[in-house]
Amino acid sequence: MRQVLNTLFVMTQGSYLHLERETLKLEIDKQTKLRVPMHHIGGIVLFGNVMVSPFALHRCAEDGRSVVMLSEQGRFRARLEGPQSGNVLLRRAQHQLLDDEKRSVELMRMVVAGKLQNSRAVLLRGAREASSPEYAARLRLAADNLAGSIRALPQAIDADVLRGIEGQAAREYFDSFNALLRHNQDAFAMNGRNRRPPRDRINALLSFLYALLANECVSAVESVGLDPQVGYLHTLRPGRPALALDLMEEFRPLLADRLALTLINRQQIKPDDFEVRPGGSVQMSEDARRTLLTAWQQRKQDEVKHEQLGQSVPIALMPMVQARLLARFIRGESAEYTPYMPR
Repeated sequence: MRQVLNTLFVMTQGSYLHLERETLKLEIDKQTKLRVPMHHIGGIVLFGNVMVSPFALHRCAEDGRSVVMLSEQGRFRARLEGPQSGNVLLRRAQHQLLDDEKRSVELMRMVVAGKLQNSRAVLLRGAREASSPEYAARLRLAADNLAGSIRALPQAIDADVLRGIEGQAAREYFDSFNALLRHNQDAFAMNGRNRRPPRDRINALLSFLYALLANECVSAVESVGLDPQVGYLHTLRPGRPALALDLMEEFRPLLADRLALTLINRQQIKPDDFEVRPGGSVQMSEDARRTLLTAWQQRKQDEVKHEQLGQSVPIALMPMVQARLLARFIRGESAEYTPYMPR
């Protein structure tokens, strides 16, 4: 549990992490700001210009801790891991599934169904809490359209058709996103999903959260011995963690989108927490990132009911639980993969 929840995020530019016996020390301008026993740390995430001593990196690799390097704005750059110990037979089955069109399409169908059902839940909740009847009606209509997309999934027997249904539903979902906002609607208005770089505040916020979620899903699939780069819904591309992105789809609406909306609607994140850079890109301030990371860590500690397991599970463990269910399907131990879809 502690290995999952106790992730050290280092955001202050110019920070230096180094090892002193069994303690990790954080220094800024040669002054010690933090001491953490190594056994309390499950992983380290570094933002921008943060330095780490070779001995600290070696120790993390030896102990199996990941060290993830992101840009100052939260974009993934690199990931340090120790020797791989994944199950070679599981990875062989993972590669063979790529050539089994029927089973791979079955998996893709369930991944898309999970994403659309959870997206629909966000829209319906937003309709119940909408700031006006007009917004409520707009959100219910979008939810109905997503329900139609879900009903179309069983007839989609081709991977490209499934990707087309998912893409159209995603556009429908994000086209309705503005109606989910109850405060600062003009400042946080979204004109479709955009990234690399994000062109508005809400996209900057979502991109940051998606980077955090992607890191969690990479860790989850690697923890069960799967290759994060061999996915099914997301096509193969050098450097792309396609399987982690597949796993991430069912969690985007529930963990990232809902948290972004909560922070905006509670005015914990405000318009002046963002800066428009030359060229039109938008990035969050350091204070806003701290607020977001605190909320992210708190949210991960919440427990939710997992219907298949019949018990409550901390959200921090949910990607790992689903990665294990995914591994069972890939091995052929389970007839289907069931995404996490709370009632």
